[in-house]
Amino acid sequence: MTWVAFLIPALFLALFLFALFKKVKLYDCFTEGIKEALPLAASLFPYLAAILMLSALFEQSGLSQRITAFLTPAFRVLGIPAEISPLVLIKPFSGSGSTALLSEIFSSYGADSYIGRCASVAYGSSETVFYISAVYFAGLKKKHLLRPTAIALFANFLGVVLGCLFCRFL
Repeated sequence: MTWVAFLIPALFLALFLFALFKKVKLYDCFTEGIKEALPLAASLFPYLAAILMLSALFEQSGLSQRITAFLTPAFRVLGIPAEISPLVLIKPFSGSGSTALLSEIFSSYGADSYIGRCASVAYGSSETVFYISAVYFAGLKKKHLLRPTAIALFANFLGVVLGCLFCRFL
């Protein structure tokens, strides 16, 4: 075991000792924080449930495969291997689905292959945009979703395109 494994427990211990030194009632502070978090969790639930259901429907309905087949030629022109097209499309919707696709790509092509490296970059340089948007916008009164979500999707896609370009030359 390396020293990094002790970092988080050491931080908790240091925080606990600092709180004792400052005479802070840790349990009371913790329960007070939980009380403040419950309304936020309640307001998040409908958005998260909707995103999780839509992600499952997107994958199970076959729409994901059809969109992938349609966009693969354009992806190929931009330097994205056809084999990682499903990963590029699933990642904004589902973290666990994209992890499963990444694992399949690694087992089929190897982690050190060009396709494996591109898949790694695509997975690492993008985010589950719709999940993060649901969490972020749940707490806002005015919900202007279109522009920030479009910008985030474009940034994800640009990261994948540039990442695959760098994988080709590095």
